[in-house]
Amino acid sequence: MPSFTLTINNDKKVISAEPETPLLWVLRDILDLTGTKFGCGKGLCGSCTILYKGNSVRSCTLTIAAALEGNITTIEGLSEEGLQPIQEAWMELDVPQCGYCQSGQIMAASALLSKNTRPSDDEINRAMAGIICRCGTYVRIKKAIQLAANKLEE
Repeated sequence: MPSFTLTINNDKKVISAEPETPLLWVLRDILDLTGTKFGCGKGLCGSCTILYKGNSVRSCTLTIAAALEGNITTIEGLSEEGLQPIQEAWMELDVPQCGYCQSGQIMAASALLSKNTRPSDDEINRAMAGIICRCGTYVRIKKAIQLAANKLEE
């Protein structure tokens, strides 16, 4: 089985797996980074969203062969020094109900705020589109992103 070197949460990891293995399974099954969730396996629900090269991507459709260059950030690696403003806002507003989609939601929101600290409602809607919340906490998600944007401005 071939070996690949991936940079995950700023740490180099040597992985033995087939090149077409989805990154999601490497994270969950090989590296035990289970904060990234499996939802649909087709890139439609967003539960598996991570950051790759700073962009929000679905890890169930990104193969390890396609992820060799650039840092992969999971929910576990989002913050090295305590909580990020987006995580603080999530807790402050009690965003999750079941919580299943929340790591994907937080990762997508983090990608948005890293590029745009003052997003409009429309920009938030576009950035978060396709990440399905079974509990329907979309209003609280948007409010948490706005609160985090305000925290970044302070």
